[in-house]
Amino acid sequence: MTEHARAELIVTGGKIYTSDPAREWAEAIGVADGKIMAVGTNSEVHALAGASTEILALDGELVLPGFSDGHAHLGLGGGQAAWELPILPTDSKQTIFEKVRSWGEKLGPDEWIIGGIVGATIMDEIMNTADLAALDAAAGGRPVLLRDDSMHNRWVNSRAMEIMEVRADTPDPEGGTYMRDGTGALTGVLHELASAVAEAAADAAVPDPDARNKVSLRTALRTLNSFGITSVQDAATMEYSWKALNSLEAAGEVTAWVIGSMPARNFIEAGVVGEELFQIADAHRSTHVRPDFVKFVLDGIPMTRTSAMLRPYVCHHSNDDPGFTGAPLWTRDELVEALELCYERGYGGKLHATGDAAVRLVLDAVEDVRRRHGFGPIFQIAHVEFIEPADIARFAELQVIPDASPYIWYPSVIQDSIAKQIPKETVNSSWPTKDLINAGATLAAGSDWPCALPSPDPWTGLETLITRRNPDPAVKGVLNESQRLNVAEAIAAFTRNPAQAMGLADTTGMIREGLSADFIVVDRNLFEIDPGSIHQTRVLQTYFEGRKVYDRSAPLTEDASQATAADETSTSLSS
Repeated sequence: MTEHARAELIVTGGKIYTSDPAREWAEAIGVADGKIMAVGTNSEVHALAGASTEILALDGELVLPGFSDGHAHLGLGGGQAAWELPILPTDSKQTIFEKVRSWGEKLGPDEWIIGGIVGATIMDEIMNTADLAALDAAAGGRPVLLRDDSMHNRWVNSRAMEIMEVRADTPDPEGGTYMRDGTGALTGVLHELASAVAEAAADAAVPDPDARNKVSLRTALRTLNSFGITSVQDAATMEYSWKALNSLEAAGEVTAWVIGSMPARNFIEAGVVGEELFQIADAHRSTHVRPDFVKFVLDGIPMTRTSAMLRPYVCHHSNDDPGFTGAPLWTRDELVEALELCYERGYGGKLHATGDAAVRLVLDAVEDVRRRHGFGPIFQIAHVEFIEPADIARFAELQVIPDASPYIWYPSVIQDSIAKQIPKETVNSSWPTKDLINAGATLAAGSDWPCALPSPDPWTGLETLITRRNPDPAVKGVLNESQRLNVAEAIAAFTRNPAQAMGLADTTGMIREGLSADFIVVDRNLFEIDPGSIHQTRVLQTYFEGRKVYDRSAPLTEDASQATAADETSTSLSS
């Protein structure tokens, strides 16, 4: 800052929490050229005002750094918000059938009905031909594709399977399953990479995919801003997203830092992967959109017994293998070789591992490459639901970041489904967030949107980091209460920690001089309220690079409609 520098914007009159350990609170901030030029007292910052300086005079509201979402699926989330049939994870089968019927009445006779999210407990029930027939009847002859709350599985109807060219004798695709009943008849439930076959069939029916994808990604970014999110790691960035984001960047419509993650192998979304995708992504690198991570999927999900566990799954039937633990999708040698690529190409690694055996496999492979090459690329383990206690300290020792999704760990339909498959003692010790922090790990939170919930709402996730309870008081219970965080720790998990995990520590995540002027104004002080009401927090304004990109009070605008959508989402979570 030169002697004659003048602020373009000064924020004053609020309570400014910086999330900067060196200076947690301030009275005012000054902004120039898209960056924070000063953080200090009112008198210090007001001294930087000039004739054209804009003053944002608050009335005691809380100011926070723009939130960082360390794990979201922008294409799926934006597409769902912009185009698709909304289903709540708490909806019953009958409600889903009614919603499908009503939605189909607005479509042509051959148009796809695409929607979600179907709750895990419903997915547990529908592997039968009677529910397939009911879905067929509701669709009125139209093809249907519904996504579950893990986004790993799909529920399709007979017309969709006909278009997919899937019959009772069709072999399962590698890495996926067309679920059948006891007689061998198809049920319409698709597990893991069988979902990609359905997604490809639905994609093929879109007349102008580029235009549609651009709207989906624009919707995703505006939705993020409406919840106060100004940086995000897309957890699996396919070719269509790179093209759409590049088009939005050229038009000046990218209003968040976007870090992409390119799947190394076939994924549940259709499209090219591996080296071909790396080249496409690198060609679309821009100021705000960066292809900096490779996505590795080490296992599946516990609800379908595809997580790789150290201890056997719950045995339900006499023909179950009592020693079944699931199996990882990579060998240690394969994973070490893949992580070597991260060192060679300068990529980070985002590694999906829901089971404790998969987590250990990742830590073992990272230890191998760290020992050989030293500390270099950022490695994240996504979900960290189950971790063997002996492995917790290894996260800090190996500089591996636990990427956690707090939307999944409070009592809910997902946890109900998990409890049917995973031993009680393992479930009760799940999501060891406090232990990770106490061991020196950098805990980064992400929404996993649109998994689990129909929005990337960080306030629900932040609350449950603290309470470990469902925000809906009607849903009783608490999950592993010893792992509760305090407010400052929870805010760090949604601000500076995921920014660091994305490689953006020198760019955003705190209100600090020299960082991007990404900050939000909210309607309540999180440090002074009952933690059980944090999920009711509303963002009043969101600033990205010093520019207001969301204003809750703006009348008759898309921002206003987003505010309404945020209210409706919050209401649905508590109903």
